[in-house]
Amino acid sequence: MTRISRIALLLALLAPAAAAAQTPPDTTARPQARAVRITGGAPDVDGRLDDAAWQAAPALTGLVQKLPNEGAPATEATEVRFLYDDGALYVGARMYSRDPAAVQAPVSRRDNVEQAERILVSLDTYLNRRTAYTFGVTASGVRLDGFHGADSDAADLSFEPVWVARTRRDSLGWTAEMRIPFSQLRFNRADVQTWGLNVSRRIASTNEDQYWVMVPARETGWASRFGDLTGISGIRPTRRIELTPYVAGGADFSSDPGEGNPFDDGSETTTRVGGDVKMGLGPNLTLEATFNPDFGQVELDPAEVNLSAFETFFSERRPFFTEGADLLSVANFFYSRRIGAPPRGSAVFGLADRVVGSYTYLDAPPTSTILGAAKLTGRLPSGTSIGVLAALTDRERVRTFDVEGGDFGSFVAEPRTATAVARVQQELGESGSTAGAVLTGVRRDLEHGDPLAAYMNRQAYTGGVDWRLRFNRGEYVLQGDAGFSYIEGDSLAIRRAQRAAVRYFQRPDAGHVELDPSRTSLSGWRTSAQLSRNSGTHWLWYVNGEARTPGFELNDAGAMGHTDRLAINGGLTYRETRPGKVFRSYSMTVGNENGWNWDRTRVWGAVTASASATLRNFWRTSFTGWVDLPAYNASATRGGPLMGTDHAWMTIFGIGNPTSAKTRIRTQVEFGGSQQGQEWFRWFVGTSVRPGPRWQLSLEPDYSRWTDPRQYVDALPGGTEATFGTRYVFAHIDRTEIVARMRLNYLFTPDLSLEVYAEPYAASGNYHTFGELPAARSKGLRVYGRDGTTLTPVEGGFQVTDGADTFEVPDDDFNVLSFRSNAVMRWEWRPGSTLFLVWQQNRYDETASARPVGPGDLGDTLRAAGDNYLALKMTYWIPVR
Repeated sequence: MTRISRIALLLALLAPAAAAAQTPPDTTARPQARAVRITGGAPDVDGRLDDAAWQAAPALTGLVQKLPNEGAPATEATEVRFLYDDGALYVGARMYSRDPAAVQAPVSRRDNVEQAERILVSLDTYLNRRTAYTFGVTASGVRLDGFHGADSDAADLSFEPVWVARTRRDSLGWTAEMRIPFSQLRFNRADVQTWGLNVSRRIASTNEDQYWVMVPARETGWASRFGDLTGISGIRPTRRIELTPYVAGGADFSSDPGEGNPFDDGSETTTRVGGDVKMGLGPNLTLEATFNPDFGQVELDPAEVNLSAFETFFSERRPFFTEGADLLSVANFFYSRRIGAPPRGSAVFGLADRVVGSYTYLDAPPTSTILGAAKLTGRLPSGTSIGVLAALTDRERVRTFDVEGGDFGSFVAEPRTATAVARVQQELGESGSTAGAVLTGVRRDLEHGDPLAAYMNRQAYTGGVDWRLRFNRGEYVLQGDAGFSYIEGDSLAIRRAQRAAVRYFQRPDAGHVELDPSRTSLSGWRTSAQLSRNSGTHWLWYVNGEARTPGFELNDAGAMGHTDRLAINGGLTYRETRPGKVFRSYSMTVGNENGWNWDRTRVWGAVTASASATLRNFWRTSFTGWVDLPAYNASATRGGPLMGTDHAWMTIFGIGNPTSAKTRIRTQVEFGGSQQGQEWFRWFVGTSVRPGPRWQLSLEPDYSRWTDPRQYVDALPGGTEATFGTRYVFAHIDRTEIVARMRLNYLFTPDLSLEVYAEPYAASGNYHTFGELPAARSKGLRVYGRDGTTLTPVEGGFQVTDGADTFEVPDDDFNVLSFRSNAVMRWEWRPGSTLFLVWQQNRYDETASARPVGPGDLGDTLRAAGDNYLALKMTYWIPVR
């Protein structure tokens, strides 16, 4: 066994053995706050604390600073009171201010509260000292809510319960009232409840953060440090049933319908009806189901030109899938964007050629129809968290039309598909440690002999276990995972999986893998482990290792870019959290990354360094730099032999002002190069201004220019023995991209907003200096037009002569213009019920031009042909009980 294998195995075996070494419980006395049962009428939630019930509730006081002076008393006093009845918890807060006019109170979208003064209440309702809910409101009445799935102050903001908050400003500062229904919380069944509690206040004008329980900057933890909220008794978890039906209508208009295209006459109207159901199963579990879901108001994905061999993974924005995603998406075993994705392009065009033959136009659906999806989530009194999701997408057909023959055709481009993921996680001891397991499955309705069976796996299963063991209140963490994968299908589909970019079994110089065209299944495994020190006065560190076998596959239900990997990485950080004369805090990190394939060939290596600092005035600066070490690239030849890489380097500088500033500015500059001739430059600027308290305008221009002398072009016959009989053709490519992301929001009220997002994008690529790989593992190219070869321009590319051989290489110069925008009028006309008016644009144009794009091309994107989509959608929240 090699050194790499021994280290990876040792790290994997350490984790289970350490399970018994849990941190003893923290016996430090916790501060106490008390909630009082309402005996008369409940407060009217209007932001005023003039109801008689508030006089009976004791005030929580004594907040201390975390910033700017850690541990010092708060400069402004805060009082928070708690009431409850059988249906809800009430929070009343008085925020004093010596200068009420200085209170920053801009109106913004829910959860977008960085620039506003706010009060937050965090509740550990399970009292597991690990998870928590946070509810907050700004001085202008904008709500914030999130769920903390781990012992960290980082919250999942996709959690959107139905609750109410109101605020008022006066001569003393401002006040807030919240009503949080117990139906929106999960807690254990008990006659007397004790919940973990923390309260924080942010004074944006002075960058002051106050906490009731302050976790020092040198330490870790969140819910494990909370105080206690006592006094709640006689409440019961509700049997929750909520219905949210919707009705939506839309119209799609094309600015450039295809001449003679029967599938595009310039307009199309649609009507959809569906809804969501949320139901409590006992006190701890929640079942959610969605039927015929509509995601029409979701922002479009950013435009891109992807010339790599690998898939781009976009973030999830659909509410049904984002809520609870932190539990289900462990280690990338589950990637929810697989569900409802458009039919795969390779399958669509390949099937059209095989099944239909001659065609002029294709009409492919933009997404796969989700017939239904259900999700079960919750936490049991034993400390076991459960997450189960299942979805069924419909069979999708693509229509074709042949202009010459006047014939219509169609074929199935996406089979009916069932996808499921199940996750269980057990809390261990008092320290917030966890151990869990995950299992996913995908089943496609494919029969033997089905043309689509050559493109997709019939079934795919993955599973694994994971652990996160915390010691000394989270100062040290030992975490890791181990998993397996299994796919099965037609031999042609498994052959495609073997040839996929993540593994390239067909690589002719590989000594550890071999393409087997007769296989009908493929399996693999992975494991990883990391030991880290995450808190301390100055020194932090980590070391980790990972192993993935060549046959490991996640891309049916999950997301994976590479397999066939052995890796060992480490890093050391020095930080200072105490303010000095210049810096409020700073940190410096050095690291080393190493990767090999299972043939023990180095495929990745880097030495890294980074530093960041916060100045006394809260401006932030950062630096990142690394040097790539010589290695061998397995994907450069797209399945051919390895190609050598040389030293490369990159540096990134960034600076930005405080997030609470009324006018925000941040910029980042990146530049780098390599010994092989690569050059890279990027400049990003982000600005956000508020012309008025209800307006928010942001502009983010982003300019990139780079040269890659090893851009893959094609693989042609006629190569030498040194390249196994194939010519692997490459070119220099000079690329330019420029994009300007713009947002304009106007908030009539915190519940009524007009939000506009626009993204003009332009990109260009100029291919030149063509050549071929002279031998496997070579770092250089044999350039055409030299060494006895000629290169002559012809229509559509170049003709190359090499001795007696003559062949052509394509000229793939491109100039792309794209404009995507999304305008949404959003009105939460009653709690939980929302009306959307949506206008989307998607414009696109591409020409075979090498002209570099510039800022002026962004204006030209508005003249590109495309589609306009108008939609009206209304949801209605019905709390049945």
